Amino acid sequence: MGFLRTIAIIVIIYYVFKFLMRLLAPFLMKKMADKMGSQFQQNQQGRQRQESEPEGKVTVEGQSHRSTKFSDGEGEYVDYEEIKD
Repeated sequence: MGFLRTIAIIVIIYYVFKFLMRLLAPFLMKKMADKMGSQFQQNQQGRQRQESEPEGKVTVEGQSHRSTKFSDGEGEYVDYEEIKD
């Protein structure tokens, strides 16, 4: 009896979820489309600002958080093996 009850609950939950998704899917899709449209507009406005600047001008936005300093004698060691033909 418990097995049939579990199966019935699973089936009921499945159909309730399916019904709710049919109601909510159009709303969620519209919300996603609006969000993507607003992001597209923001990207286009950013590109228009970049295009309005003179060609060759360099703009640096933000700062690097890394402050690694190497002396002249230091370098990166790379281990390698020779391959014979």
